[in-house]
Amino acid sequence: MRRVLLWFKQDLRLDDHPALQAARGADALLPVFILDPAQLQPGPLGSRGLGVHRARFLLESLAALDGALRQRGSHLLVLQGRAEQLIPQLVERFNLQEVLTLEEIAPQERQQLQQVRAQLGSVALWEQTGNGLLRRDQLPCPVAELPAVFTQFRTLVEQGLQVFQPQPAPDYLPHLPEGSEALLTPLPTLSQLGLGEPLSVAASAFPFSGGEAAASARLRDYLWDSQNVRHYKDTRNGMIGSEYSSKFSPWLANGSLSPRRAIAELRRHESQFGRNDSTYWLWVELLWREFFRWTLVRHGSALFRAGGLKATARAPQLVDERFQHWCQGRTGMPLVDACMRELAATGFMSNRGRQVVASYLVNDLQQDWRHGAAWFEEHLLDYDPASNWGNWAYLAGVGSDPRNGRLFNALRQARQYDQDASYVSLWLPELRNVPPHLRHTPFLLSQLQLKALNYPRLEQIPDTWHPYLPSAA
Repeated sequence: MRRVLLWFKQDLRLDDHPALQAARGADALLPVFILDPAQLQPGPLGSRGLGVHRARFLLESLAALDGALRQRGSHLLVLQGRAEQLIPQLVERFNLQEVLTLEEIAPQERQQLQQVRAQLGSVALWEQTGNGLLRRDQLPCPVAELPAVFTQFRTLVEQGLQVFQPQPAPDYLPHLPEGSEALLTPLPTLSQLGLGEPLSVAASAFPFSGGEAAASARLRDYLWDSQNVRHYKDTRNGMIGSEYSSKFSPWLANGSLSPRRAIAELRRHESQFGRNDSTYWLWVELLWREFFRWTLVRHGSALFRAGGLKATARAPQLVDERFQHWCQGRTGMPLVDACMRELAATGFMSNRGRQVVASYLVNDLQQDWRHGAAWFEEHLLDYDPASNWGNWAYLAGVGSDPRNGRLFNALRQARQYDQDASYVSLWLPELRNVPPHLRHTPFLLSQLQLKALNYPRLEQIPDTWHPYLPSAA
């Protein structure tokens, strides 16, 4: 009798799930997800590990996973607590012989796996291939020799391009261990988790639900029904609406969508309709995700330090009231404020917006980049340790890239990507009555006008902004 516990973490799907495939031959199978309440508490940098939007998306994904398991004769057991305590208790209570899960790459998650393994004693904890595109044995060279620059990484990976053949979800699963049904309870609500219910926002660029079925529907729509992927390179810097980008990232982040499935479908699309710059660019974006994953594997906890991978003191380490203004969307720079308000209201922000606000926090406000990364961790639906912290380190100039950082001129970005100020108008209602040509530069209004608008004044206008000020100014 083979009796197995299947530990779900950030892999909330049945499709292309190596640990689930490894468990198919079991005589009894207990699928488990553990929600750690510590994630709901502020961390060392002041932000929570799990905010309301990502928690909502997580609960939706768990409900969908439970539904998919039920269709195959199983259930999902969701418990709150510490994995290193609960998993050994379940193993002992139901006489389970092994634990299967997907591998982790971030330091805290790796540490937790080791703690669980230590508490299991003689019971084996097997880690299967994780949520990346490539296994270690598929890399073109040892991890320590991977290029530190993305373009070189991309070139090297593409020389040995893989054909991805993900395994579909099984039609049925082994039954639950006898007596485990008694532990099944409804999922907690956001209110029970102390988070409250977020308001629905009609203007959200991500109006989608969590879960594998929703991920599959989006994949099908983007690649096959609407075929918006064929215009991705032209639209990817958009800021309004659901169709300017694939929006795969939230499902990739919590594992409702396998990156291997996404690429397999992309290749199938290209075989039928042809490859173009846009389909290739979606592949490039997924390669960026892979690049950051292997960067984290290689460098571990160094990525989360103030000096990042360069171990320098160049990056600002100051945190003052300007950081709070940035979080609140009250800096006085409309494009930055609009992006931060969208994030707070919906849990999502465009890729272009993320680069602008990160650069503004580090370079213009001279604030500690790690606090910005932690704020994103709490609020972003698609938070992923490798991509989030890797991107922030890259923009702060403390990543592995040889450049010192990417400095974005926020006003130039506003003029280029929000030419008619429609995005700013959408998220900053206090500026809607300002003449359109001044909506990106309300700091040119009088103090009395700004006070009447209840919008903060930007005290210092960078010299680099002057070419982008209204000609009448």
